[in-house]
Amino acid sequence: MSNLNAEHLTVLLKILVKNTTKINVLEIEEFDYIHEPRLLHALECFIKSQEQLRQFSLISESYATKFHGIISALECQNKSLQEVKIVSCVCNTEFKMLMNCKNLEILRIDDCKNVNVLRASLKTLELTNYSKFYASNIVQILKESGTLLQRLSLVIINGSIQEESLLLETLKSFCPNLTYLKLTNIEVSTQFFELIGNLQKLQFLTLHFFEILDDEPEILVMQFAKLLPLTLQYLDLRNSWFISYIDILLNNCHAPLKYLLIDHFDDEKISKSLTEFCIRKNTLNYMGLNRYSSYSSLDDNIKKELEEYVTMVPHERIIVKC
Repeated sequence: MSNLNAEHLTVLLKILVKNTTKINVLEIEEFDYIHEPRLLHALECFIKSQEQLRQFSLISESYATKFHGIISALECQNKSLQEVKIVSCVCNTEFKMLMNCKNLEILRIDDCKNVNVLRASLKTLELTNYSKFYASNIVQILKESGTLLQRLSLVIINGSIQEESLLLETLKSFCPNLTYLKLTNIEVSTQFFELIGNLQKLQFLTLHFFEILDDEPEILVMQFAKLLPLTLQYLDLRNSWFISYIDILLNNCHAPLKYLLIDHFDDEKISKSLTEFCIRKNTLNYMGLNRYSSYSSLDDNIKKELEEYVTMVPHERIIVKC
């Protein structure tokens, strides 16, 4: 950021402090490039001047470590702040002020470090990490959220979740009211099944990059299908080993699915299982495909039969995010 731009922004913020106190949403981008002390001070004053700030985003590009009072200033919004998003930051003790935000419901953390310092009681927690991630970093926030937590997304890209057992046990013991759950890179296990069986309010379930390491995967998939709660309406199994056994899953699923997302559709066996599921449950409205072209290449008679029961669409049309 040039000195000229910093000067102009500083002047603008000072004007806003005097004339605008009703800002609802504030997003600060490229925070790690803001170095001008007067601009940082003006930004801090602007945050403190607001009366009803509900959403706040701080977006860095290279792991910002110093926040110059910007995060601490949010404590002035402790009655109005409902959602916080932080991207590529190294969290420090400043972030402990989130504990004092009485109405904070949503926390979105993208590629941040030291997340173990975060404390809050939440309805929605979304965490994306791009390397190996330790479940112990979020156990405390999961426990504090407890039965209040309704939506959880834990996405690990180019890495894996360490301490899986701790994560699954914590979710099972403290967070039974989840209605939305997205997990990646988790091994299918008895403990995972116990968690799914315990989530009796679950409506949206996304499982990506799941591995089935058992010698009898068909039996595991059958058990999983039967455990799916009767509240479940949305199931996203793209990019997971479940797709190899989707026919077994459909044949044993009792959940009233309205939306099913898979990678591709190029097998008559899948077609038969899907048709039977649609007839048996009469709930499935849409099937989203990662590779929609695979459906287009199916035999016309098969497509015609399927289209009597379900609408096939590209997956991006029906994805539900956290």
